[in-house]
Amino acid sequence: MGILSEDVLAYIGRKAPARTEVVTRRDIRKYAIASGQTQRKYLDGDVAPPLFHVALFWDVVPRDELTPDGVSVDRLLPKFPLERAMAGGLDIRYHNLIRPGDVLIGNRTLTDIYEKSGRSGALIFYEVVLEITREDGTPVLTEKTTRLLR
Repeated sequence: MGILSEDVLAYIGRKAPARTEVVTRRDIRKYAIASGQTQRKYLDGDVAPPLFHVALFWDVVPRDELTPDGVSVDRLLPKFPLERAMAGGLDIRYHNLIRPGDVLIGNRTLTDIYEKSGRSGALIFYEVVLEITREDGTPVLTEKTTRLLR
C-alpha cells in the first residue's frame, strides 16, 4: 500500500470555479516589455506573447497569504502527505492567438494523482489541466502542468 489515501485520490477530477479575465492591450504591452520581447506585434500589444496567460488566472491575495515560494495556496489540491514541491513538466498547446479585448475563461481540473518510488523515497505526482477558451467557446490553449512532491 502506498502513501496516497483514498481521500486524496478522491480529488482526481475536481474542478476549480471557472475564472473570467479580460485581456487589455496595456497588459499585453507590459508583459511584452517585462519578458524582453522584441517583435513589434507583442510590443504594440496586438498579440499576446507566449506564456502571457500563465499569471492571468492566478489569485491576487494579500502578501501574508502567499506560500514561502511566493504563490497563493491552490485550493484545487488536497493536503498531500509530502510537501516539498518541484516542477515536473509543462505542456502547452496553443489553438488561437490571444488578442486585446478577448474575454477569456479559464477552467482548471486536477486530472491525475499518482506515486512512484525514487532513490530518496516516495514521490507524488499530480497533473492539472488548464483549458482557456474565449467567451464564445473558441479554444485558445490547453496547458498541462505536472508537479512532484517529495
